[in-house]
Amino acid sequence: MRHMLNPLDFSVEEIDQLLSLASDIEHNLPKYAHVCDDKILATLFYEPSTRTRLSFESAMLHLGGRVLGFSSANSSSAAKGESVADTIRTVSCYADIAAMRHPKEGSALVASMASQIPVINAGDGGHQHPTQTLTDLLTIYSLTGRLDNMTIGLCGDLKFGRTVHSLIEAMVRYPGVKFVLIAPDELRIPSYIREDVLTAHNIEFKEVSSLNDAMPDLDILYMTRVQKERFFNEEDYIRLKDRYILDKETMKLAKENMFVLHPLPRVNEISTEVDADPRAAYFKQVQYGMYVRMALIMTLLEVEKPC
Repeated sequence: MRHMLNPLDFSVEEIDQLLSLASDIEHNLPKYAHVCDDKILATLFYEPSTRTRLSFESAMLHLGGRVLGFSSANSSSAAKGESVADTIRTVSCYADIAAMRHPKEGSALVASMASQIPVINAGDGGHQHPTQTLTDLLTIYSLTGRLDNMTIGLCGDLKFGRTVHSLIEAMVRYPGVKFVLIAPDELRIPSYIREDVLTAHNIEFKEVSSLNDAMPDLDILYMTRVQKERFFNEEDYIRLKDRYILDKETMKLAKENMFVLHPLPRVNEISTEVDADPRAAYFKQVQYGMYVRMALIMTLLEVEKPC
């Protein structure tokens, strides 16, 4: 039995196979409509989510399976003090696979150690968000035809942004990838990512504070929102939340074949006027998220690919 807790749980070869399956699902969706007819997915979401939770549920329904679960801690026995380990032991009696989001780092690992079914980490605090990373990889590959030899700009909340941390850890395994880390001093990338991932893998990167100066060099711009829920001081959040705003004028500085990604939800960091730009790929990214989660569910359940 396998779990998906971290993007590094799968080798590069396994990731490539997963993306290949997701691509086949995208282009042949009807043939996958019954591969999980007898399977049940549990969605255990201890904090709010729209895209991730609905994407998992949509993925399982498109595979012919069924879904049960909860969408907040207050609607589960966690409100009564039940531990994550006891919850997953219980859910293991009802479902075949579980997707869990929790505000505490390491919670998915705790769940996997007590679980009798595969556990997918759907986000644990500011730590990891591996299925968003798979979504990002599929999006980048589908748009550019490669996952190597490119410059990726990561902009906004690089301190608490678990999507950023997961994407960096995944992309350093591909040759020729460079990073431009665009953030104010207060939201710079954590030292463990800088030292244990980027520096340790001899990855070329630079840290800057200006989005405009970075734009001409980028093949991918990955925007993130400043996350109010991660701040202890509201004054700091208010001061930083509008530091970077991508608009039409800024997009004029970018390459014609540069693409903009965002894990969503956005607040003010991407102006709605950018939505009409053909390089704006963040809503395509949402669609790719369903395909890659379908592929992951099939892989962890060891469901055979239909002919």
